[in-house]
Amino acid sequence: MALSVDSSWHRWQWRVRDGLPQSPSEATPLLSPEKGRQTYNLTQQRVVFPNNSVFHQDWENVSRRYSSNRICTTKYTLFTFLPQNLFEQFHRWANLYFLFLVILNWVPSMEVFHREITMLPLAIVLFIIMVKDGVEDLKRHRFDGKINRSKIQIYERKEQSYVQKCWKDVRVGDFIQMQCNEIIPADILLLFSSDPSGICHLETANLDGETNLKQRRVVKGFSQQEIQFEPERFHNTIVCEKPNNHLNKFKGYMEHPDQTRTGFGSESLLLRGCTIRNTEVAVGIVIYAGHETKAMLNNSGPRYKRSKIERRMNINIFFCIGLLFLMCLIGAIGHGLWNGTFREHPPFDVPDADGSFVPLALGGFYMFLTMIILLQVLIPVSLYVSIELVKLGQVWFLHNDLDLYDEETDLAIQCRALNITEDLGQIQYIFSDKTGTLTENKMVFRRCTIMGSEYSHQENAKRLETPKELDSDNEEWTQYRCLTVPARWAHGPATMRSQRGAQPLRRCHSARVPIQGHSRQRSMGRCESSLSPVAFSSSIEKDVTPDKNLLSKVQDAALWLETLSDTTPAKSSVSTTSSIADFFLALTICNSVMVSTTTEPRQRVTEPPSTKALGLSLEKIQQLFQRLKLSSLSQSFSSTAPSDADLGESLPNIPVSDSDERDDTSVCSGDYSTDGGYRSSTWDQGDILRSGSATSLEEVLEAPALGLASPELCYEAESPDEAALVHAAHAYSFTLVSRTPEQVTVRLPQGTCLTFDVLCTLGFDSIRKRMSVVVRHPLTREIVVYTKGADSVIMDLLEDPACMTDTDVEKKVRKIRARTQKHLDLYARDGLRTLCIAKKVVSEEDFRRWASIRCEAEASLDNRDELLMKVAEHLENQLTLLGATGIEDRLQEGVPDTIAALREAGIQLWVLTGDKQETAVNIAYSCRLLDQTDTVYSINTESQETCESILNCALEEVKQFHEVRKPDHKLFGFRLPSQTPPPTSGAAVPDIGLVIDGKTLNAIFQGKLEEKFLELTQYCRSVLCCRSTPLQKSMVVKLVRDKLSVMTLSIGDGANDVSMIQAADIGIGISGQEGMQAVMSSDFAISHFRHLKKLLLVHGHWCYSRLARMVVYYFYKNVCYVNLLFWYQFFCGFSGSTMIDYWQMIFFNLFFTSLPPLVFGILDKDISAETLLALPELYKRGQNSECYNMFTFWISMMDAFYQSLICFFIPYLTYKDSDIDVFTFGTPINTISLATILLHQAMEMKTWTIIHGLVLIGSFLLYFVVSLVYNAACVTCNSPTNPYWVMEGQLADPTFYLVCFLTPVVALLPRYFILSLQGTYGKSLISKAQKIDRLPMDKRDLKIQSWRSRQRPAPVPGEAQPTHHPEPPVSEQGFRASTPKSSRPSKRKYKENWVVHGERCSRDHMRDDPCSGDSSAKLSSGEHLLLGPGRTMASGVYSSGQTDAYRPSNRGSHRRSQSSLTI
Repeated sequence: MALSVDSSWHRWQWRVRDGLPQSPSEATPLLSPEKGRQTYNLTQQRVVFPNNSVFHQDWENVSRRYSSNRICTTKYTLFTFLPQNLFEQFHRWANLYFLFLVILNWVPSMEVFHREITMLPLAIVLFIIMVKDGVEDLKRHRFDGKINRSKIQIYERKEQSYVQKCWKDVRVGDFIQMQCNEIIPADILLLFSSDPSGICHLETANLDGETNLKQRRVVKGFSQQEIQFEPERFHNTIVCEKPNNHLNKFKGYMEHPDQTRTGFGSESLLLRGCTIRNTEVAVGIVIYAGHETKAMLNNSGPRYKRSKIERRMNINIFFCIGLLFLMCLIGAIGHGLWNGTFREHPPFDVPDADGSFVPLALGGFYMFLTMIILLQVLIPVSLYVSIELVKLGQVWFLHNDLDLYDEETDLAIQCRALNITEDLGQIQYIFSDKTGTLTENKMVFRRCTIMGSEYSHQENAKRLETPKELDSDNEEWTQYRCLTVPARWAHGPATMRSQRGAQPLRRCHSARVPIQGHSRQRSMGRCESSLSPVAFSSSIEKDVTPDKNLLSKVQDAALWLETLSDTTPAKSSVSTTSSIADFFLALTICNSVMVSTTTEPRQRVTEPPSTKALGLSLEKIQQLFQRLKLSSLSQSFSSTAPSDADLGESLPNIPVSDSDERDDTSVCSGDYSTDGGYRSSTWDQGDILRSGSATSLEEVLEAPALGLASPELCYEAESPDEAALVHAAHAYSFTLVSRTPEQVTVRLPQGTCLTFDVLCTLGFDSIRKRMSVVVRHPLTREIVVYTKGADSVIMDLLEDPACMTDTDVEKKVRKIRARTQKHLDLYARDGLRTLCIAKKVVSEEDFRRWASIRCEAEASLDNRDELLMKVAEHLENQLTLLGATGIEDRLQEGVPDTIAALREAGIQLWVLTGDKQETAVNIAYSCRLLDQTDTVYSINTESQETCESILNCALEEVKQFHEVRKPDHKLFGFRLPSQTPPPTSGAAVPDIGLVIDGKTLNAIFQGKLEEKFLELTQYCRSVLCCRSTPLQKSMVVKLVRDKLSVMTLSIGDGANDVSMIQAADIGIGISGQEGMQAVMSSDFAISHFRHLKKLLLVHGHWCYSRLARMVVYYFYKNVCYVNLLFWYQFFCGFSGSTMIDYWQMIFFNLFFTSLPPLVFGILDKDISAETLLALPELYKRGQNSECYNMFTFWISMMDAFYQSLICFFIPYLTYKDSDIDVFTFGTPINTISLATILLHQAMEMKTWTIIHGLVLIGSFLLYFVVSLVYNAACVTCNSPTNPYWVMEGQLADPTFYLVCFLTPVVALLPRYFILSLQGTYGKSLISKAQKIDRLPMDKRDLKIQSWRSRQRPAPVPGEAQPTHHPEPPVSEQGFRASTPKSSRPSKRKYKENWVVHGERCSRDHMRDDPCSGDSSAKLSSGEHLLLGPGRTMASGVYSSGQTDAYRPSNRGSHRRSQSSLTI
């Protein structure tokens, strides 16, 4: 029901009180037509009235309809616990089944056991689970109470001041005052911050695990306030969206008394659970409280997944139910036939009270129900409890595996889903993200191109060749690196170690919520300072060695920059000097990086040192030095790239090492010198003298005195890409010194500080794929837009060269773009992440008009995001290209080896990434996902018809290789290739890779081409999906999982991987650089991709093998034991009586046979971990479900029937025609069955430890102890048939011992014989591996090597063997530091090249394409299929046909071929 709140009366009060006009203002066009009367629909939006004197009555009326801030995460209350818990437990089918049996047993005509005895097992199970649930809920209740009782300052209307109250007392509309390091109690709109710029800093680690600080801004119009915020002067109404779980989305507006509106978004919302940092006081108004906060709405709890074994087990339980029905039916029919043999009613047939007898049919029905009670144990209900206990034990061992523990982050594996551990051993498909999963997500600046000139940064590449050495510096060396250049010269090596650098930045005042996790003591040998306290600031990321050629040009550009003024016109847009200056200014300004210092932990730098004047005064001196070119300095620090040895000779007192080249730009980001100039912190890259440009003599002389006193700058970025670019700019002495919402200060190489006024910031989003910052240049006073973003987007937004009036300028611009695109392609093919940098100068009038439109869009509540998107597009066009950067995301350690092992294990690996195609393909080659000998198909098209033609073409080509294969199954009615191709007489069948992009995926899903796509992927060795959205990732996973009926695993590390992780059978999150959202949505969480190898191949194999064999054993055990009672019915007239005491039957499952399966399921190891890692193909046992399938189930059932026959009829024949009583006859049967079942378990065990032996022997001995005590104490327990002294009498009888010895031997002889044959002559991989496992270490290694050499495929005849791949000269030095291509062949295999050209291909592409049009087939209007086999050699990743497709031609020529298929 919609609730409308009329606010016209309140507006009247505002106008009368404040003297405002009595007619509403029409200053904004966003108001509704009915100006005098504004209503709010509370079902569509939320209206918040402030809790002050003016709005108190309205606040009371509206706020009571909203949730309070008291949270309750408990499931039960004191009164609902018992009924609700029982109701939940009886949702389980097994509990209902046993409840039905208990009710049946209370019916006198069907009573088999004592009523209390039948209730006991069910009551025990229910009670144990009830206690467990109660304890868990009690913990939640106490935790909720602790949070609800937390204190916070709330504005009290009556007292006109802030009063300390509990969190649970907070209501929507309350004013909250928060101090630094306090946790935010609710979702609060920020109205005041003690920061003069109206900024509040948040730490969101409790929400997403990210430790870098986030900025939140005061709502527009409230930043310029007095010292304290006055709630009573707040006369505005807040209208915003309804509560939702989108953490990063929020929109609303604030309506003022004059009916004008001010829009706000998520940048002004403080989320519950975050922590206030670096802000003394923050005040806001509560928007959402309690369970309506975004954090609570995202707390959905763990998801329940059913494992594959559990699903199969349910099917087998239905088979057991069918078997039970058949046995009960036999009992009922037998009972009727038995009674029919009597001419008159026998004496034991007791009539009713009226003397009538039950009819035979009704008696048979009663006996049917009686047999259900008697044979109830056939359904292994205890199996469910045992499985839960076994999985807990497996998870404990998983959690305590040191190989899966990361010492650097102090994180062990997290098992968030306890019920699917065995699925780890049955995975068939793995879907992996690339960035942060296969790579480290540590962005390292590698090279750049500016105005068409490429700078390879070869020295930086050399530095990165030894990353481990760089990261292993000790604390003293770290402190030494923090010294300024002159300081090192002055102190010399003797005094350097005594100087203490600034301490590493620590969050000593953090008030973080403790996180439950596994804590281990770090090794004492580790250097604690190597752990970076700030995100994206490791030495690998922040240290950049400048390119010497670029460094000299940067100095010239910086000097030219200072000559600008508002009267001096800037150079043309194609000037190299100005473009270099703008390029580095864009790197420094166009970001959201925060600047803090180490002297005051996490204290933001907002005011730059006043050094501008002094820096300018030294300019003449610097120019003088530049003209003089001092001979000594120019010889020692020439720009001709002196070697380290030369530097060492010129500076004998300075120790020279590889790590000297680095600059601690984040933690030790430089020092201030006496002239106000900024000196870099290492002599190699930072000193300007080395590059040939001059510097002030006073700087060199006086820097030691004050170099150590200045604070060190620390950069905190929201993404690693931003941090890498800021560190790169700092390496060239364009240093980000301070940032506020209104201003950003940059220090130039010569020490001058430029303060830019920030007019607007357009943040990055995944749709625009770019970020822009609008600033006013402090020298020219121009309004400049700096933009950075993906090349596929920025290139489309550049100014059209055809519109330029100057022909020479037009030619130069085209040339620059063509060369830049060539460099971008080079970067992408080498696996670098590319970003384009551009700028635009906007006139004052245009910007003013644009800003007014943006203000209107911000104040809109409906379609706010779409409006802001369109407004941004109006500004981000007609850009001028400055250059591009190439950032390397390094491969994680052990990724190629892990992928190779997973592939040997028979697992198909797909990579689903949002990165561009060339980057993803190159990473795929680096990590061995693709091999140089593979035939790679690359499909890029938007047309559904073209996509279908391409898939048909590819399938036809592929089937030529696989036509000799025989299919093993069908999918959607078409035939799929077998997994193992038969040997061919000629060359081996080539491996096939498929590369596809997001647009093609859209065409596949929209055009109903999933069947053909999946058929093609079945022939592929690897599949790469590039430029895919999170939704597309999850759709691909669901498609493969559902249509192929395979076990899938998704692994990722970012928020964009959450949907993919949740869609797979098993989701694994990597706790990496992108926060913890993937981890919180996952079933398991690991620290590195390489941990996946042992997790699957070892623990997955063990968990599956143990649990599967334990489940089969449980079915066998219960069927074998129940059948003893069934055989007895043939000799007792199908009366439903038993020859075993009731308590003995209960104890049999409860005590005597319960522990051995648990130990077996937790500790058994069929093969050692070393052998499983060395022979990954052993993993296929789980993929094929060899341990537990229909065949093994029915074999175990047949074995159970056979053993039960032996265990019953050998004692029967032994004691036949004797005068023993029924319990004396049943005791040896019970003893024999126990011995047989335990020995059967012993034969299944592959590992023997003391625990195994003690449990088996202890269970057997416990049976005798309990039986002796029970038979001696139970004189009249079960009158008239009492088990008194039965066991004692049997132990005195030699026949008992003989029967108990011979019967298990005969019962187990067939199984023992079959196992012996399998162990001796078995050809399965598991039996061979088990034999290898028993060998001594040296012989085992030789056997494994021999095995692997036999399994390794023979080289293809005529094909080059893998050797080191020669790279182009530039990329060889600058790119290959961290991704060696030793596996690449020196000669590429010649392949036929089929290229399908779409309608959108550029004219130059069509002209230059090497493929001839020998034959063509009409595909659709305007599109032709050119099938011309050309003998072309593949170049890099792609063939020459596709390489030409990337050749720039005209505007928009950076686009790839829209429809291309490359083999």
